Amino acid sequence: MSDILINQPLLEEPRLEALPIKHLCDLQVDLETPLIIPTPRGALIPYIGKGGRLEGPRLRGEFLPDSVDWVLIGSDGISRLDIRGAIRTDDGALIYFESKGVAKLPPDGRKRLSKGERVGFGETYLPTTPKTETSDERYTWLNEHVLVGYNAMSTGRVDFRIYQVL
Repeated sequence: MSDILINQPLLEEPRLEALPIKHLCDLQVDLETPLIIPTPRGALIPYIGKGGRLEGPRLRGEFLPDSVDWVLIGSDGISRLDIRGAIRTDDGALIYFESKGVAKLPPDGRKRLSKGERVGFGETYLPTTPKTETSDERYTWLNEHVLVGYNAMSTGRVDFRIYQVL
């Protein structure tokens, strides 16, 4: 019986080489100068948001101040991201925003950031998995979608390009 299972594909559908996605919005968040907190797990860096803006075909508004991106930089050099904040749309809806992800900067990335340079989308591995929640009927469609993001960093700012998986 195990020979039969080995020779049969698990799924009949063709394998995807790319996810079917649609652009949701671009989000820019300005950040306070971070603190570095040494912990037994690595350096914990809370990046506190000053506020920001998001623009997209169906979603526009402000990213409210006092969001926090809790970044844990492990001994392996990988940053683990835990972002939480809130959005107020231009028409007054409130939306909870959270995102997880990992960041691996190029070897000179931290040095470039300290000089005020930008580390762009193509120069770093910085994918995120944003999640939104709201009970505002105009935006409950957001609760039904898986989101993915590309991120870029510069001193005092993080940029997200967010897509919904179709």
